Amino acid sequence: MILSKRPDVDRFLAAPPKPMRAAVIWGRDRGGVRERANVLAAAVVKDPDDPFDVSFLADTDADAARLEEALSALSMTGGRRLVRLRLGGDRPAAEKAAAEALKAHADGAYNTDAFLIIEANALDRGSALRKAAESAANVASIPVYEDEVGDVARIVREALQQDKVGLAPDALEAFVARLPKERGVARSEIERLALFLGPGSGTTATMADLTDHLGVEPDASLGDAAIDAFGGRAAAAQAAIRRLRAEGEAGPAAVRAMGLHLARLRRAQAATNAGASPAEAAKGVGVFWKNEREFLRQLRAWSANELDRAQRALLDADRACKSSGSPEALIVERLTLALSAQARRLGL
Repeated sequence: MILSKRPDVDRFLAAPPKPMRAAVIWGRDRGGVRERANVLAAAVVKDPDDPFDVSFLADTDADAARLEEALSALSMTGGRRLVRLRLGGDRPAAEKAAAEALKAHADGAYNTDAFLIIEANALDRGSALRKAAESAANVASIPVYEDEVGDVARIVREALQQDKVGLAPDALEAFVARLPKERGVARSEIERLALFLGPGSGTTATMADLTDHLGVEPDASLGDAAIDAFGGRAAAAQAAIRRLRAEGEAGPAAVRAMGLHLARLRRAQAATNAGASPAEAAKGVGVFWKNEREFLRQLRAWSANELDRAQRALLDADRACKSSGSPEALIVERLTLALSAQARRLGL
């Protein structure tokens, strides 16, 4: 059974129905996966850390014998038992063993009062584990997707409210734009902000109040080089590249930064084609508030065909940087000049 809509997922995590025997929670955002698994674990057993009624297994433990033993054991107190399996990287054998154990547990082969939670990375459609979860009526398959900007803003507001602090709209927008996509790391940053504001102080911080906390935008030289190159400002882009070299960054990092900027332009184009306003599209792809005006200017100028041309130049530069003995600095400077020239031809 697949659960993907947020209300359905939230209801299930808070109170899994008695007939359900397992859940596979998966996605690239391991922090988001872990957070949902923790909520579900707390709903299944009174103490998710109880060593007698809870078994924790890693992918290195994911063999048929260990899984069968954990799922067959009875609760010491007579209630539900919890088995948590955390799959890590690319371990086909562990995933296969997990899929087989999941199917057997769904069919009633083990202790039917045991609840199995499996945490996994992103699973493609051909994954045996994903197929086993989606085909069983008493197993939930819960994909965890990257948070949308609105979801991140909600998480920030709710977390800060618990500490009786908050952010003004402009400060919230800036803080959300700076948060990493990984849920666990984002939570840590929110906690750090709450400490900065003073838990229980009732403070509602403005953008000016956050200046010292936010500091300089991460990867400033990388971002500046990409924005200036796509904006037709060759001199400024080259200056950013020189700062980049002074900071010890390699050529491929600059190429990746320009690729990320191009990808944002593509996603924003798709959003506007679907009916979003340009400003909504820019916020939706995580454009830093200080760069929004320039991003919108570029969004109007760069067509899909022109982005395709830029993409080919980026791929060529990326391959060249990865060649043995390549002059990375020269490759990146040439790419920067080529993108700037293309932007100027578009009127930027």
